[in-house]
Amino acid sequence: MKVLLHYAAGPGLAARLRALPGLDLSICADADEAGFAAALPTTEAIWHVLRPLTAAHIAAAPKLRLIQKIGVGVNTIDVDAARARGIAVCNLPGTNARAVAELTLLLMLGALRRVAHFDAETRAGRGWAQPPALQDSLFELGGRTVGLIGYGAIPALLAPVLAAMGCRLIYTARTPKPDAEGSYRTLAGLLSDADIVSLHIPETPETRGLIDAGAIARMKKGAVLVNTARGGLVDQVALAEALRSGHLGAAGLDVFAHEPADPSDPLFALPNVVVTPHVGWLTTGTFDRSFAIAADNIRRLGAGEPLLHRVA
Repeated sequence: MKVLLHYAAGPGLAARLRALPGLDLSICADADEAGFAAALPTTEAIWHVLRPLTAAHIAAAPKLRLIQKIGVGVNTIDVDAARARGIAVCNLPGTNARAVAELTLLLMLGALRRVAHFDAETRAGRGWAQPPALQDSLFELGGRTVGLIGYGAIPALLAPVLAAMGCRLIYTARTPKPDAEGSYRTLAGLLSDADIVSLHIPETPETRGLIDAGAIARMKKGAVLVNTARGGLVDQVALAEALRSGHLGAAGLDVFAHEPADPSDPLFALPNVVVTPHVGWLTTGTFDRSFAIAADNIRRLGAGEPLLHRVA
């Protein structure tokens, strides 16, 4: 079966993938639009990462039978167009949970300790020349109330670590979770009570813009926002204004409303923001777990067996 990975795989990953049995695998960098267009007519399965997969792409792939998301969120796939053609869409829940949980913790710590600022200042030779007022904006994670919006695989891994570090945990979800670490809150209650708000929900029409100007206004003065979920959950203009005004103390962001992020984004000019380019999921462990299931789904497709984690 002809499988196309739409991602710029490094040499180690490419070698491991080409060693998988039973695959006729091609790799096309996600920035190579011409190469992607040329491969689509003969492709039977796409392993999709981040570059949006549109209805036009799907229409250009007459042999396509499976779109396999390497990750969880399918908001970058035109699922309706796939469904109209009878093309299966699958994702990989849980395979990147440990990696994202670890980066979430890193961004929390980086925001509280102004790591991006100190990194730049140290490289410029000004590490020991900081204004004394900066001392008043450096905080520890222990003892703080962390609010988790959503309680799936990532918060389930992250919450016990935060508790062990001395954090008080609260969370909100569609329904209370019997085994959750911490106490259930409504969204409004969480926003008003948390020192750190961390997002762990998919971007859907219902959740898009959830953290808008009104939600940010309900957050504690000096609170920290961390987003390793989807950029569209947050009104970035309102976030930048709250960070600039001092209503929010800091933010740690791995995702943005438009990706790749625009270097002129006002958030990037703020010293109380630490950012990464949607790499929360990106570890060799995620790759190993993800492509093992993706390869099994190719086998299942060829054998006529039910697919794992089918969402459409």
